[in-house]
Amino acid sequence: MSKKPVILVTRKLPDAVEDRLKRDYEPMLNPNDTLYSADEIIKMASKADAILPCHTEKFTSEVIARLPDSIKAIANFSVGVDHVDLQAARDKGLIVTNTPDVLSDATAETALLLLLGAARRAGEGEALVRQQQWKDWSPSFMVGVQVTGKRLGIVGMGRVGQVVARRARGFDMNIHYHNRSRLSPDLEDGATFYDQLDDLLPHCEFLSLNCPNTPETVGLLNAERIARLPDGAIVINTARGTVVDDEALIAALKSGKLAAAGLDVFNNEPDIHPAYRSLKNTFLLPHIGSATRETRNAMGFRALDNLDAIFAGREPGDRVA
Repeated sequence: MSKKPVILVTRKLPDAVEDRLKRDYEPMLNPNDTLYSADEIIKMASKADAILPCHTEKFTSEVIARLPDSIKAIANFSVGVDHVDLQAARDKGLIVTNTPDVLSDATAETALLLLLGAARRAGEGEALVRQQQWKDWSPSFMVGVQVTGKRLGIVGMGRVGQVVARRARGFDMNIHYHNRSRLSPDLEDGATFYDQLDDLLPHCEFLSLNCPNTPETVGLLNAERIARLPDGAIVINTARGTVVDDEALIAALKSGKLAAAGLDVFNNEPDIHPAYRSLKNTFLLPHIGSATRETRNAMGFRALDNLDAIFAGREPGDRVA
């Protein structure tokens, strides 16, 4: 029998995914879910044929240059690949893959959870109940913003953005969007397209950020663009923390320019800007957009499908470099 490829797995994966890894490969697993340093990854990679990482591991050009020649591929357990220097990977002859399609529903569900939670002050309300601070009911108690029939602006109408739009239509929301290119009429489904982001913003009573993290989207939501939103707008972010200027968003939440924000992703997470924790009008989640059993299994299987193709000499379906 030929020797099975050795796969360095950087984080603890779902049991079903690890069972398949054990069946088809020689995996170097991480049962304690330790966050490895770059030096540790490079050292362990000397015994491996491929790496199966998450977005928590940063494959900079320097890290990639130090990877041993035995490594043939980086098969990411993520759809985003901003943690990998793709050009450096190409230069070294590494194949890089991701896991598109399988996490759109889960992430869109989280976007709607954030939208509803921020609008209806769910974080504040839950804290009152848990802390035994809920005293009585009154007409002015915990009044939030109604979602039904409002205008939702979506920045990034890719797989996730399109599912967010479909789910939001269940609340009779009017969909407006900005994307790098306009969708076909069937995918647009009556949504209003804006070629320029600045033209979209004045129409957004709710704004959902669903764009990828690229050099062009870093700091995309800054003070100037927040100023273009209607007073009392609500911002939702399930994309990446880097697309938001924290200081600008926090200032707008403090001043009342924005009514609330629902955030699942942050700059420098988990060491997020401390002001977010002290603001009552923030509804915060710990980057759980894809955290369902079904989706995490599907992500792992997608990564393994890519590895199967690579080691069988076929082109992987989700190659990004």
